[in-house]
Amino acid sequence: MKKFSVKTIVAIGIGAALFFVLGRFVAIPSPIPNTYISIQYGLLAFISAIYGPIAGCLAGLIGHALIDATYGSIWWSWVISSAFFGAAMGFITSKMKLDEGEFGKKEILFFNIGQAVSHLVAWIVVAPVLDILIYSEPVNKVFAQGAVGAISNLVTTAIVGTLLCIAYSAAKPKKGSLSEEA
Repeated sequence: MKKFSVKTIVAIGIGAALFFVLGRFVAIPSPIPNTYISIQYGLLAFISAIYGPIAGCLAGLIGHALIDATYGSIWWSWVISSAFFGAAMGFITSKMKLDEGEFGKKEILFFNIGQAVSHLVAWIVVAPVLDILIYSEPVNKVFAQGAVGAISNLVTTAIVGTLLCIAYSAAKPKKGSLSEEA
């Protein structure tokens, strides 16, 4: 697990703020009511991969709660699902070595399988079940919203999250690539 430091606390704050801005101002409405195509989950997956599950969880929780608060009420089932996704990605990517410049084909595949599974669990299991338990929402509605959310988040994370990880790892020197000049 990644070390919890001042750097991680700053990452949580910046991650939550960026999650909020992207989710509030760059959300594309979908055909399903109250469901949007969002790119902030690619950013959240990236932050989780760099700073770990606690940072991912808190950035998702705070960022999503802020988005909902601007609409008048916090929809806790989906806020918890965003936190779950951030934490899950932090655990899944914990063995990746982005800081050492490693994000090749194998890591891209691993990252995207992990994010796909995490989105499916977050939006097709966690969010709808909590919608039913907390808000007594209709089953058909919440599973339709969850399915659209899972698919759109999966696709945007595959694009945005993968590109962020590629760019970040490319900017880092590969381990052992620096040598001392004589």
